[in-house]
Amino acid sequence: MIADRFPWLTAIILFPLVASLIIPVLPDKDGKLVRWYALGVGIADFGLMCYVFLTHYDASSATFQLAQKYAWVPQLGFNWAVSVDGLSVPLVLLAGVVTTLSIFAAWQVNIKPRLFYFLMLVLYSAQIGVFVAQDLLLFFIMWELELVPVYLLVSIWGGQKRRYAATKFLLYTAAASIFILVAALAMALYGDNMTFDIVELAMKNYPLALELPLYAGLLIAFGVKLAVFPLHTWLPDAHGEASAPVSMILAGVLLKMGGYGLIRLNLELLTNAHIYFAPIIAILGVVNIIYGGLNSFAQSNMKRRLAYSSVSHMGFVLLGIASFTDLGVSGAMLQMISHGLIASVLFFLAGMTYDRTHTMVMEKMGGMGQAMPKVFALFTAGVMASLALPGMSGFASELSVFVGVATSDIYSSTFCTVTVFLAAVGVILTPIYLLSMLRQVFYGSGAALSCEIGNVGSENQDDEGAVCFGTDCLLPNQAVYNDARPRELFIAACFLLPIIGIGFYPKLATQIYDVKTVAVNTQVRQSYTQIAQTNPRIYAKGFLAPKIAESEVVPVLGIIK
Repeated sequence: MIADRFPWLTAIILFPLVASLIIPVLPDKDGKLVRWYALGVGIADFGLMCYVFLTHYDASSATFQLAQKYAWVPQLGFNWAVSVDGLSVPLVLLAGVVTTLSIFAAWQVNIKPRLFYFLMLVLYSAQIGVFVAQDLLLFFIMWELELVPVYLLVSIWGGQKRRYAATKFLLYTAAASIFILVAALAMALYGDNMTFDIVELAMKNYPLALELPLYAGLLIAFGVKLAVFPLHTWLPDAHGEASAPVSMILAGVLLKMGGYGLIRLNLELLTNAHIYFAPIIAILGVVNIIYGGLNSFAQSNMKRRLAYSSVSHMGFVLLGIASFTDLGVSGAMLQMISHGLIASVLFFLAGMTYDRTHTMVMEKMGGMGQAMPKVFALFTAGVMASLALPGMSGFASELSVFVGVATSDIYSSTFCTVTVFLAAVGVILTPIYLLSMLRQVFYGSGAALSCEIGNVGSENQDDEGAVCFGTDCLLPNQAVYNDARPRELFIAACFLLPIIGIGFYPKLATQIYDVKTVAVNTQVRQSYTQIAQTNPRIYAKGFLAPKIAESEVVPVLGIIK
């Protein structure tokens, strides 16, 4: 059938990019047509994703699907090679949801709207390209292409320190991505055939002396994007200065590229090296959880507090990746999906609050719950999801990681106990700093108000529900924006519904990738068994020799052979 031979993934990647080229010639003066056009492109591409994955993707297979390969630079072995599997599909859908809703959230952009929406659509294509690239050089190009729109979106439409934040983001991520290029060249040149194809690279047997430095380099590259301590410092600055729609994409999609890269390349291609690095990754995960939680307390800026919360939550992704259990790796994937939705809605709501208060400093807010009950209700729902309330997706993902680490038969019981206990400390910190934020913003911190209703004109004395936004005392009917508008309610609902749906029925998400994550973990455990047979004391004192049954030594399912 023609539908089976159609290059669906290429169309999904290139459609936003090609559509963005039409924006400069659209007959639009005030930006209204441009924003509707960009939103239409986002919705159309997301609809195309849903159609393709519903009709052409088989979740019961761990192999790459919808593969398309075209020679690009044959002399270098560089091909346009794209495909999807259980790791790619949920993150592609996440990128489609978050980016489309971010375009809808940027409805009030009136400074250079053509350039803004052009960059958003280019970013849309680059994100999808990262998740579906099967050629490692193509993966690197898409990774680099994503940096330029983000840099411009932050430096032009950001806050007072936007250029500093944008430059810091670009330097960190561009410098770290050099490790991806070096690793790609090293793996491609090793052996008899030169190739960048991930499937063919997985068939090569790299010596451990090569795998270890490659793994370390990729860990740095992906650790910067995932905001792993101490490579995270660009994230609070970027979030603090970026506009809300850009922050939604930063937290909702771009951080997940780091987690995706760790699973795709470090676990699948460099499994032997992962055996040696796994305890380090677990420790870094615990540090991220506690460090991010503690730093959130020190932030008076709402978006910086949410940024450090993201640093904390990414620690659970690291723990799941290092767990050596099917449930732990599945939990890492679910945490990326869950946090992508939760962080996006929280940054969107923070942007809504800024539109009304014109400040991100929580001490200047207070008492807004009565004046804006809908915003208060939405913010409360987002916070409850972030602190892993049962019935929300955050609870399902974090519980999966906890159980996965606690039941790991690779580490000693002491290591598992200490790791789970310290991670639980971070879980306790999360509701404290998030509920404290709610109290400061919507209930008030107890600071004396700087004005009284009596100062307002007598013609408004009959109005009720006056509220002070910082030092400006406003009545509800005097504010430019009062409570949440229908557009804002719709955007928030589009995030909250899947958050609640996954919370009550996690299989909505896990059924897409479970077969793949089991295959990846089987591959890792098989490598561990083989290494431990010759080096039973592979781990330092405090870890156990392997207990993997012989029945687990099965052919690898994760890569097409």
